[in-house]
Amino acid sequence: MNPDTFIWVALAVAGGAFIQGTTGMGFALVVAPVLGLLAPSLLPISLLLLMLPLNALVAWRERHAIDLLGTKWISLGRVLGTFGGLWVLVVLPLNQLNILIGVSTIAASLVSWLAPAFSPGRKAFVSTGIITGITETATGIGGPPLALVYQHMPVATLRASVALCFLIGELVSLLVLAASGHLHGELLLPVGWMLPALAAGLILSQLVHKTVNARFLRQFVLVFALGSGILVLLQ
Repeated sequence: MNPDTFIWVALAVAGGAFIQGTTGMGFALVVAPVLGLLAPSLLPISLLLLMLPLNALVAWRERHAIDLLGTKWISLGRVLGTFGGLWVLVVLPLNQLNILIGVSTIAASLVSWLAPAFSPGRKAFVSTGIITGITETATGIGGPPLALVYQHMPVATLRASVALCFLIGELVSLLVLAASGHLHGELLLPVGWMLPALAAGLILSQLVHKTVNARFLRQFVLVFALGSGILVLLQ
């Protein structure tokens, strides 16, 4: 990685860590496009590896607020959704898949914006896990469904629960990649270079994360989901 690439990637990692440490989501949406443009060989392994300490620390920081029951059902659905995502990849061409997921995400965001507050139950959590498993397996974007299902929860619950769901999913993904021979040792060095930038973003988020109120976070969640849907369409 040349110095110019390193600087831009480090800035993206620090910015993504700050945003996710503050709001509970956004790291992949910030970092993945930068890596895709400047260092595509690092995807998806480096992104998954960097998100392990990020989500582990966010979940631990507000562990008292984790929705363990919801996380359990989401994780169950996510395992099922992973196989669904593999099936979708076989059945649908990539351009049709991106259109389907992008339009669905945008529609869900607009409906959520207009709908009254709700308390998700088991069916909503399992469905969210399945959708997350499908979209992340097929496109690499899995945050919007999690963000939408937790949008009416307390701020700390959203951040910590989404982080734990991400963490479990990333571990599963890395195990699958390792078993299939895609986890190579030479990818660990660039990840090590990015850890100081990741730490800087997390430290900055520690200074401001308690100032985020529920109204702002819900608006951020909806804009984040809309942006993700538009990004998938553009891809």
